[in-house]
Amino acid sequence: MMSVLCYNKGCGQRFNPEDNPDDGCTYHPGVPVFHDALKGWSCCKRRTTDFSDFLSIPGCTKGPHNKEKPPEPVKTEDKKDSTEDLKSKFNEYVIQGPKPVESFQRPSADEPFVRLQYKVSPSLKQALEKLKLSEVNDQEKSENEGEEVKIGTSCTNGGCSKTFAGPESNEETCLYHAGVPIFHEGMKYWSCCKRKTSDFNTFLSQEGCTRGNHFWRKKDSGKKIVPCRFDWHQTGSQVVISIYAKNAVPELSYVEGNSTVLKIHIIFEGEKEFDQEINLWGVIDVKKCVMNMSATKIEIAMKKAEPMSWARLDLPPAKILQKEKDSENGDVDD
Repeated sequence: MMSVLCYNKGCGQRFNPEDNPDDGCTYHPGVPVFHDALKGWSCCKRRTTDFSDFLSIPGCTKGPHNKEKPPEPVKTEDKKDSTEDLKSKFNEYVIQGPKPVESFQRPSADEPFVRLQYKVSPSLKQALEKLKLSEVNDQEKSENEGEEVKIGTSCTNGGCSKTFAGPESNEETCLYHAGVPIFHEGMKYWSCCKRKTSDFNTFLSQEGCTRGNHFWRKKDSGKKIVPCRFDWHQTGSQVVISIYAKNAVPELSYVEGNSTVLKIHIIFEGEKEFDQEINLWGVIDVKKCVMNMSATKIEIAMKKAEPMSWARLDLPPAKILQKEKDSENGDVDD
């Protein structure tokens, strides 16, 4: 009998429908909960700030495997299709980037980078003092992690649901997301491929866009590059990016940018590292931007060069390539 995929939340294993005991599956009967940068399931109390750790939280309930795939989000009427087509065409136009006035041309992405000034809150200073006391113990614990990978260990690459079944698992190709998960205005997507959806189960089941090797455990030493949830909002004069990284180290973290590009480098929770480069949709006055650091998150407040509404945070890759070609040919931005 061919195995089928179990659709219980938190399981993702394959099973034989004719051999499906009442306690064969360990899963989450609840729903995912995201609150104040913490992630977890409504059915159990465990919470984490790391998205990969959230995906690997073991189920809290036993029961039979489930072969019924959850229904896709329901479409209303066919009439909506024409509306969606119009909306899609409208979005294609909008996300091209801000149209400059006749006397204005989008600054080059090759402008010199300026490091943003930063402000550290009292809450972060207190949290870092407490962490210093336990830093040695944390390092020893990391160094003493077992070398043997246990059967059933989940791959830590974003978007991969495979588990370690033996040495042969190392020969498999891992399909994963190299970017970070983004949750903005009810939509969920990965920064590397941006297939947006409002349904959390659909988001979790999106196949990875990058091929590589499975990664079964944390590195024994050194910084660990991890995804980090971030969001953004805007006012008439500012764009603010919120990065949910706890206990960031001011001496090792920085943000630098020019008029159209932002480079973010954050070291947080001792050994975790977050890097992100953003080609901004609009233009900023980098000298009037600041990074505010607190114990629970980092906020990057960017001053808009023009008081206009941004359609999105980043400029689409296709548009960036077009602007580079126009620059080489001496054409003015459209």
